[in-house]
Amino acid sequence: MILKQVPFLRVLAVGAPLLLASSLLAQDPTVEAPSTMSEVFAYQNAGIIGYLIIVMSVVALAMVIENFMTIQRAKLAPPAVLDELESLFEGDSFQEAVELCERDKNYLTNVVGAGLSKLGHSFETMQTAVREMQTEESIKLFQKIGWLSMIAALAPMMGLFGTVTGMFQTFSAIAAAGTGVSPDQLAGGIKMALITTIFGLSVAMPVSVAFYALRNRVIRASTEINALSEDLFERFRVKD
Repeated sequence: MILKQVPFLRVLAVGAPLLLASSLLAQDPTVEAPSTMSEVFAYQNAGIIGYLIIVMSVVALAMVIENFMTIQRAKLAPPAVLDELESLFEGDSFQEAVELCERDKNYLTNVVGAGLSKLGHSFETMQTAVREMQTEESIKLFQKIGWLSMIAALAPMMGLFGTVTGMFQTFSAIAAAGTGVSPDQLAGGIKMALITTIFGLSVAMPVSVAFYALRNRVIRASTEINALSEDLFERFRVKD
């Protein structure tokens, strides 16, 4: 249901596996998909590093879905709550507004609640409290999506680590076999080197796209909500 509601998530959910499969099958059109995919995900080929990258991809997908569902204007500043706050401000029912902010916690109510906590002080003091909370709430959102940036950066590095490990195994086999080395002795290390690289890039690319899409969403939502909260407190500038 969640993936049906967010088209981008449908693309992300199938993008990495399709990218992985297409890059593998493109090497040899005669290779059958089932045997290729079974070789790719075999532990002796992917190794522990490959499986760690797979776990990272699952974690990243779960985080992307959760962030796209929660980082929305309707979640961070529910229209019903905004309408109620505007009505309470119009009626000078500030104590009720404080209670609403304490009862219904979200980006908007946290910011408005910070400003109302300075009720009775100068407009500048209230404005400072509002802007400090705006900064704090924005930082929370950026920290929330920052894990995706870390995964996008870490996945290709782990893929490179798998590449180096696979090549080390290959050269170790060459050194042990001397002049009588056979292709079968080299295949395991080379497969690990290639598979972990493919895994790392297949995770990093879609996760990077998701991170930048979410970053833009955070910037847009926080800018809009900050403007709404400051508009609520403009009435105190006149009274000050």
